[in-house]
Amino acid sequence: MRLRYTGSATHWGFALYLASKDGYQDTLLPTGTFTGTPEEALDCACDLYLSTPDI
Repeated sequence: MRLRYTGSATHWGFALYLASKDGYQDTLLPTGTFTGTPEEALDCACDLYLSTPDI
C-alpha cells in the first residue's frame, strides 16, 4: 500500500501494489474516491488482503 500526500492532512492518495504489473495502481476506497484518510486506506487494504474469503 502507498499513501500519496495531496497537500491536505486529511486527504491522501491511495494505491495498492500489484505484483502482476510490478508497480502501484491508484485504488478506489469504499467511499468511491481515490483519496481519503490514512485510516480509510489501511482499512481498505486490510479488508482486501487479510479478510477471510466467503465460503
